[in-house]
Amino acid sequence: MADILSAAASGPPAPPSAPVLDNSAREVLKGTLVPLRVPTAHDDPGGGIVKLGAVRQLALAPGDTDEVRDRLRAGHAAEGVSGEALDLLRRFEEQPAAALRPDPAALSRVPAAELALFAGTLVELRAERLREAERAGAGDAGRAAQALNTAAVALRGLTVNTAAPPIGLLNLERIEMVPVGIQRGELVSTIPLAPGEETAVTHKEWSVTSKEFTTIVTDSLEAVSETGVTDNTDLAQSTSSQSQHSNQFNITGTVQGGIPIISGSSTTGFTAQGSESASAAESVKHARATTQKASSRSRREHKVTISTTTVTGSEETSTRMLKNTGNDPVRIDYFSLMRKWRVRLYRYGLRLTYDIAVPEPGASMRRAYAELELLRSRQGPFEFPVRHADITTDLVDQDGHPSPTGVPKYQWLADRYGVTVRPHPEEPTPLTVSSHVNTDGNWWFLDLEFDVPGGTHIREIMLDAQVGKDDSDDKMNFDVIGARSEPTWRNLSDALIIRDHRIMSFDGATPYMRGFTGRHKITFFFHHSERVFVGLGVRLDLTDEAVEQWRTDVWNTLYNAAQTRYFAEQEDIAARIAAVKDGLANVDTLTLRREESDEIMKCVLRFVLGSDFDFMPADVLAAFLAAHVDLQHGIGFDGPSLGLSSEQWTLLRRHEDLVRFINQAIEWENVVTFLYSYFWDVPPSWPFIRQLRHPDPTRQAFLRAGSARIVLTVRKGWEEEWMRFAEGGAVGAPVPAPYLTIAQEIAAYDDRNYPGIPPANPERAAARLQDAAFTTSSSDLAPSPNPVNIKVGNSSAFVVGLPVVLDVEDDRRIQEAQVVVAIPDATHIVVERLSFAHRGTQSPVPILQPGEKGALIAEWHEYTPSSGTDIALTSNLATIS
Repeated sequence: MADILSAAASGPPAPPSAPVLDNSAREVLKGTLVPLRVPTAHDDPGGGIVKLGAVRQLALAPGDTDEVRDRLRAGHAAEGVSGEALDLLRRFEEQPAAALRPDPAALSRVPAAELALFAGTLVELRAERLREAERAGAGDAGRAAQALNTAAVALRGLTVNTAAPPIGLLNLERIEMVPVGIQRGELVSTIPLAPGEETAVTHKEWSVTSKEFTTIVTDSLEAVSETGVTDNTDLAQSTSSQSQHSNQFNITGTVQGGIPIISGSSTTGFTAQGSESASAAESVKHARATTQKASSRSRREHKVTISTTTVTGSEETSTRMLKNTGNDPVRIDYFSLMRKWRVRLYRYGLRLTYDIAVPEPGASMRRAYAELELLRSRQGPFEFPVRHADITTDLVDQDGHPSPTGVPKYQWLADRYGVTVRPHPEEPTPLTVSSHVNTDGNWWFLDLEFDVPGGTHIREIMLDAQVGKDDSDDKMNFDVIGARSEPTWRNLSDALIIRDHRIMSFDGATPYMRGFTGRHKITFFFHHSERVFVGLGVRLDLTDEAVEQWRTDVWNTLYNAAQTRYFAEQEDIAARIAAVKDGLANVDTLTLRREESDEIMKCVLRFVLGSDFDFMPADVLAAFLAAHVDLQHGIGFDGPSLGLSSEQWTLLRRHEDLVRFINQAIEWENVVTFLYSYFWDVPPSWPFIRQLRHPDPTRQAFLRAGSARIVLTVRKGWEEEWMRFAEGGAVGAPVPAPYLTIAQEIAAYDDRNYPGIPPANPERAAARLQDAAFTTSSSDLAPSPNPVNIKVGNSSAFVVGLPVVLDVEDDRRIQEAQVVVAIPDATHIVVERLSFAHRGTQSPVPILQPGEKGALIAEWHEYTPSSGTDIALTSNLATIS
């Protein structure tokens, strides 16, 4: 160990120059967005898409244009909107077919000020209509409020979108990180040793390996979104402590936009060189911040498993004895080793951009959350709306309203809850009891007994009797014991016949034994009678207890049925809530980004093509339905034919050319989206939007966005066609000169300064240059159709056969690209010809030969931790940290 200390004291040997590991390079795509300010007059034509979208959103109804014209005349502002503009706007009023609307190119020639005045006047008129509807209490107040809101939104959008030009340029850039060596880092630990002191150092290493196999790819992404950008592609280097041998270097990215990291800068006019210098400074600053914060900002894990988990571990412990055999105290220092990276920022392309703003980019994705809220609102304790008193035999119709031809209400309730209930008890059958006997003329008593059925009571008792007179001369008497005695039943000289006589109580007002239940006996008295017959008809009524018991039984049956149904519905709701939540949460990251990209494309199509565009026209959909096509599962187009008429196909293909143009002209892989907060949405939706949650932070931001700024990147070679379409309203339409010039200059600058993508399989003799070469010339160069020998500062990095770009792009418009035909020495290059004069004596002429990687605009170094450790003996405290 002493030898080790001696070697450490003598210092480490001089390390050889570290190799540059180009094959281990990491690349991160980024871009710098530069808005442009175009000096145009307020009344210049242009803005066709913006104007068309505003007029469509006004939703003009028949007569609106004439009312606006009359209001302008009344306010002495009729000259503010020309007659030609009014005639054009009148044609946008409700038409039987969208094809009858005027050409959007005609609308682009209407000054924005006239459209803004027209829209503002329309807002005033619709505000007055709303106030009148509210005062009158009319039912169309809601429709008037909606019309006012659409006009106000259209006016605001027109004002905002015409205030600043929507065009800009996007510098396509790439951050390249290459490991170039290992350097000593910060101090980790130190061990002081006095002379002769001995100490034990225990070094413990362990590693745990966990392997999982599944068919599901799990992405865990933690990212920080800066300046409202929804796309982040960062470089991550993470090192685990305790010597776990974990050294990962991940490049992560989302698919929301093709240029994941965006930084912005601005310029006051269009000069390509000025824009480049300003955006380059901003891009370098942003790129440095990106690489410096990468290790703490982003982590992404990929797991691939098949339902099996294997965990293995190992541990190693070693103890070393350290002894200071010298006469002086020493200190053993442990340092972390840092990996050094060479970071280069390349700019490899320039694209024209077009900005649009769309409301509610995640509207269709919110439907699942709206369904979730609706389902949750249906959850709660069980409540039974039927009262006990509602169980009646009153007749009602199918809506529960009284009706003489309906059904009993209790039966209607049973049908409503889908259950069979006990029917209402039937009217009790009267009891009959009778007897006949031969009496002996003396006092005679006859008893009749009967039982009143359960659940009934006596309503009245009817008497039938036939009493014969004996042979004596005495008067005959007949009576009912306990009941009122009738005078006609006494002192009779002849036989007595009684038919349906109601036996009454002593008060003469209440039927005898009314309300009695159970078993009873009635006694009859005879005197001086011979042969007699007595019969009773006992008429019954249901007791209140029986009716109440029936009502209770029916109510309980209905309650149990409703509760069972409610619990079943609650289970179904809970299952649906779980399914919706599962569908929202268990989606892989790439699918989430793809869904958001599709929604952005849909928003762009709706903005460009307008409200009259249908992804599937209604009549074509009706034709599919009539043909019994399975539309729910999306397999309607798998047959040999669809059976559509030529008219239906015409409707289906009405926007086909325009859709094809938009998809070809825009680089959808490089479209960038900026999401704006929820308060840019309609205020009634704010509470709902603020409560939206998603485990993926990018999706949550997309869902909660009230509006979005979409930066469309125009494909190389389509700059002029897109500007004619976007500003003129139609492909090939005339546009203001500044817009067309900008598009042409951006395309020309990209062609001159960036070579494009290198061939996949170049020939062996093909001239190739990876990094751009740059030099200057201080000579005056004259135009010449012949080869020109140019004296330069250094020509060693240039390659024969490749073009060079001479001079800067400015208002002189003399920048040109020529091919190098020879390199005589280290200070001269020969180009094929010169088209313009370049004054190097006034200012050095820059000469750039673009490389395959693009133009290098910045280079610096970054350091990231590694798992290595360095050791030193008594380090100089002034040189360590």
